Amino acid sequence: MKGLPFTQVIFLFLAAAIAGTLNAVAGGGSFVSFPALLFVRVPAVAANATNTVALWPGLAASTVAYMRRLNAPPRLLVPLLVTSVAGGWVGALLLLRTPQRTFLHLVPWLLLAGTLLFAFGNSIRTIAGKTAVRDDLHATSSTAILVTSLVELLVAIYGGYFGAGIGFITLGMLTALGMRDIHAMGAIRTLLAATINAAAVLTFILAGAVLWPQCVVMIAGAPWPAAGLERTTPRKPIPGKSEPW
Repeated sequence: MKGLPFTQVIFLFLAAAIAGTLNAVAGGGSFVSFPALLFVRVPAVAANATNTVALWPGLAASTVAYMRRLNAPPRLLVPLLVTSVAGGWVGALLLLRTPQRTFLHLVPWLLLAGTLLFAFGNSIRTIAGKTAVRDDLHATSSTAILVTSLVELLVAIYGGYFGAGIGFITLGMLTALGMRDIHAMGAIRTLLAATINAAAVLTFILAGAVLWPQCVVMIAGAPWPAAGLERTTPRKPIPGKSEPW
């Protein structure tokens, strides 16, 4: 923490706490934490790398909390995990090879893309959800698994490069497969997001792209709300209430 003003420590801690909570619910935490790093004058590429590393422990904690809701068969889950790792790694490498000035010019467009996904996530899922309801994914066809894996690869590349809004794409993808159980969908979403970011995190750390003083402050702020939130979520939707997604 040496060299960081106390006000900056508090600011980044609170930003990470809010971001971790958002990620535990439906994603979008980077809309808070990434601009917070830019606000304290962290260069754009380093801010994105630091943000990814800082939020990953909270995302991993949410994944652990959701694991008992995970019901995807291995024949579907394994290809999604493989493409998540591959895409996250490719996206992270692309970020590291993007000149600082170029990425800074891309940031508004990336934020716009993520904002649109955030705003229209439910509409995307509604359009995708015109398939039959099938929360048991064991009957998913090989073609559907292949297409879903290719979509996940593209999502993972975007996630490794920037990442804001990937949760909404994943939820739409799961809806297209016929899922309607919000807790089971949340379990797969958080697992895939954590896997994508794990590949990116390792790449950023090995490349020395992380600013550790800011990162440590945000790690301290991010995990706790994310780890505890899912345990307070009802197991079933409350009658007459809208779905939390």
